[in-house]
Amino acid sequence: MSRSALVGNVTAMLEDAGFVVSDRCAIRPKSFDVAARRGDDLILVKILGNIDAFNEATGHEMRRLGEYLRATPLVIGLRSRDEDLKPDVVYFRHGVPVLSPDTAYNLFIENVAPLIYAAPGGLYVNIDGDLLADERQDRDWSLGRLANELGVSRRTVSKYEDGMNASIEVAMALEDLFDAPLTSPVDVLDGAEEVHEADSTPSEPEADPDDEEVVAVLTRAGFRVHPTLRSPFKAVSEEEDDGEDVVLTGHSKFTKAAEKRARIMSSIGRVTRTRSVYVVDRAKRDSVDGTALLERDELEELRDADDLRDVIQERSEREEAA
Repeated sequence: MSRSALVGNVTAMLEDAGFVVSDRCAIRPKSFDVAARRGDDLILVKILGNIDAFNEATGHEMRRLGEYLRATPLVIGLRSRDEDLKPDVVYFRHGVPVLSPDTAYNLFIENVAPLIYAAPGGLYVNIDGDLLADERQDRDWSLGRLANELGVSRRTVSKYEDGMNASIEVAMALEDLFDAPLTSPVDVLDGAEEVHEADSTPSEPEADPDDEEVVAVLTRAGFRVHPTLRSPFKAVSEEEDDGEDVVLTGHSKFTKAAEKRARIMSSIGRVTRTRSVYVVDRAKRDSVDGTALLERDELEELRDADDLRDVIQERSEREEAA
């Protein structure tokens, strides 16, 4: 299957699952292919045939964007090296959860979350430690008795009850012993934090030297500006006071490529519920599909975040009225 067909299939599946999906980020470089929202769940999705193509730099950018946009970064892929990804298993690459299309279908269409995740050494599941302790005590079994039944140490059983996860083999043995489900699903939409101890949000890159003046003006206007390297926008800017007002920010000469980026920013903004602005040297129009166009000289005249918000709102409304 071609990557384009795979992207189309995944997009159609997300729409069938009730997600509003952005236009595809058909530009390079790109950290994610589409943004998708269903209710309060927002995901940024990278779609790959071979997940080995997902490198550290892209993983770090997706995790940063997840933090800024309050979204879950996610990779949907078919295989790794020469092996197909197993269904109903969550993998990880550079701190980002990875699912096969079948696993994504079960999660988003069937509402069946995966129970298994891959980690160094094999496949594992979440054990409900409190439930395990209750089942053991109901049978009046000691830690030692259960350890003997499982062929592990007493200390290991104690760790299971304290929340340590177990191999599939141990989980199956436990469920056979107690004739009860003792596992809990992997919460992919919260980044699967309960099974994956990712590092803190990776450090931000330096702003492009060509963008430093724009960054300085936005900072003076009361924004925290987070530069990006692999996105349709140059930065994600958050209002300093509360971080609630988020603006996707672009900057370049106004060319056909810039217009394409501005359209993608608009589509992403509608899904992520953010505003978008593109700073240019000269503009002959107010906006592109809702992304406000702002000349550099106009930007320098802005006093605060309210001014920028008003400009974006006015120019978007003018385009809608035209």
